[in-house]
Amino acid sequence: MTPPNNQIEKKEIIRVSVSEAAKLFGVNPQTVRRAIASKEITYAVVGGRYKLNFESLVKWSQRHTTVKNKTEKKGIGQFVAKWKIKNPLYSPNPKAIK
Repeated sequence: MTPPNNQIEKKEIIRVSVSEAAKLFGVNPQTVRRAIASKEITYAVVGGRYKLNFESLVKWSQRHTTVKNKTEKKGIGQFVAKWKIKNPLYSPNPKAIK
């Protein structure tokens, strides 16, 4: 049984700009723009600018080995070890936990 429409929890969508996405994932903004053009990333246009769905960015980055490697070396991944996440459920890389 599904709850009435007014009781369904709405998922908050996080959106970032092309330049923010490039910094987060350690890639060139043109790489992100190519992914937009090939429809690998979902987005909305707000005020004439792309606002990218963060969830689709993460999925895109995990599908492409080159992007995944750059994320770990130049993007947000370089800071993950410093977070010291002990619970494998929340760790971006459960294999790294001893």
